[in-house]
Amino acid sequence: MTPRTTVAKASAHRPPPVPIVALDFSDAQSALRMVEQIGDACKFYKVGSELFTAAGPQIVQTLRALGHEVFLDLKFHDIPNTVRGAARNAAAMGARLITVHASGGKAMVEAAVEGAGDKSKCGVMGVTVLTSVDAAALRSGTGAGASRKPIEMTGEVLRLAGDCAAAGALGVVASALEGSKIRAKYADKLILLIPGIRAAGAKTDDQKRAATPAEAAKAGADYIVLGRMVTEAANPRSEVRAALASI
Repeated sequence: MTPRTTVAKASAHRPPPVPIVALDFSDAQSALRMVEQIGDACKFYKVGSELFTAAGPQIVQTLRALGHEVFLDLKFHDIPNTVRGAARNAAAMGARLITVHASGGKAMVEAAVEGAGDKSKCGVMGVTVLTSVDAAALRSGTGAGASRKPIEMTGEVLRLAGDCAAAGALGVVASALEGSKIRAKYADKLILLIPGIRAAGAKTDDQKRAATPAEAAKAGADYIVLGRMVTEAANPRSEVRAALASI
């Protein structure tokens, strides 16, 4: 599947989402062993904080040398100048997609977009609300619970998505529960990446707003992140193919 780095026009016949397998390992050897087991079933991999802090930029460069695309999921959240430099470095090492916390504000997201450069080579994805967060945690984390100020999950996700669209980000990261509303409002401005994917009936672990591959596709996902459902499977390659077949 070809990586999507441009926003497609809304269509009733959208192509299926591109799978990204999360290499959430603490060493490069385990990550690369998983890539070998998956083989040609997936060509896009997520490098997050756990693997990056263990293996550094070299793991990104190794995956690129093997012909794979890399989603560098470090969720930058800092002053704009620092985020601009981090995004520039991420693009230089070959990351195809990178993440920033949308809650860092429009100026910070704009700085990331500027640092990343050409969207067709490195796209900035704004993380709206983590899929491990539910409404109660959102109210607590934003102080809304203490102030009794009403806050609603979908409204907050859409607000942050709007900031990302205004800042020129390629897309946003959100759960399938909000995906269709993002797609309806920002179909011509943002692509959509949905993490927290689980097989139907499987345990959701620490995910509070999980979805099946089919639910994510229905919500309009351009990318889905497949984590433990693949990396803990007896046959990871078959699990990726089964996820795609279910869409």
